[in-house]
Amino acid sequence: MAAIVTGLIPILRTAVDSTATYKGRTMWFGLLCIRLVTVFLAQFPWKSLNEDFDCDTPNKFCVKACFNTHFDNSIVMAWHFLFILLVLSVLLMELFSSHLRSAFQKKKEREMASQGEQGGVTDPTMTVGGRMMIDLHKSKSSVVVYLLSVMLRIAVEVLFVYVLVCWVLPKLDLGPYSCDASFSNCSEVKCVVRGVAEKKMSVYALLFISALVIITSGMFCLYSIGHYLCDG
Repeated sequence: MAAIVTGLIPILRTAVDSTATYKGRTMWFGLLCIRLVTVFLAQFPWKSLNEDFDCDTPNKFCVKACFNTHFDNSIVMAWHFLFILLVLSVLLMELFSSHLRSAFQKKKEREMASQGEQGGVTDPTMTVGGRMMIDLHKSKSSVVVYLLSVMLRIAVEVLFVYVLVCWVLPKLDLGPYSCDASFSNCSEVKCVVRGVAEKKMSVYALLFISALVIITSGMFCLYSIGHYLCDG
């Protein structure tokens, strides 16, 4: 995970220094970096989850059976998988903007070769400070894809909140837990999870970042609809 955090630095530098951009691009990469760092820090209290699970029995078989019954979902791996989905939601607009820029540049070159500079193809890009920027006012398809990427980001974050609230937090209620393993010699075993405060704090940090992304994405979605579609 540390290697991933380090590897994200040149990606962010590319996002900032790129010769082409679109509305809110740097902010999306910034939120992506914040999410990655938060997941990286939040997973530390969960690394020793197996050792933090104690039961009032010397029977190691029962301890493992109770652990597997109580933590029946992969928590940290679910965080990582949803982060990958979040990256894909950002990558969607990156791929589309790259395709759009390349396609219209080729059309412009063909048009100029046959007709000169008159009657050219509508170019959905403009140059700002030496950087090519996708002009969403000139391309409704760009706005649709942009909104799709934002709504996909919101959907991933809502799913992430569901995982945190419905999968993770219920597992951190104060014990001791009654073992629900389907083995008769383990049915009376009581178990408890240590370090609950640290684990809950990591979940609250992730929930805060998710709420921040959902609110920001929702505002951008409403702004884009009102500014680029309704004012068309």
